[in-house]
Amino acid sequence: MTDTKGKIESTKDKTLGGVKEAVGKVTNNEELELKGKIQSLKGELEGKAVDVGDKLGEIKEDVAEKINDFIDKKKDEKDEK
Repeated sequence: MTDTKGKIESTKDKTLGGVKEAVGKVTNNEELELKGKIQSLKGELEGKAVDVGDKLGEIKEDVAEKINDFIDKKKDEKDEK
């Protein structure tokens, strides 16, 4: 249930941000360096948001499975009577 598009966007922002930051440092362009840092941090935050979303999806699936197992167990118990 991984958000592949989100992971790609996150990686792209981190990579491009790092490149912009490095170019800004080499060319002594503080504005470009700052834009690079911001884009890189944006990528990191996007990546963490995707990870949280993935984890919530896993939890949701686990809860649904346990509910279904419980319902099946109750149905089996009722059928045995």
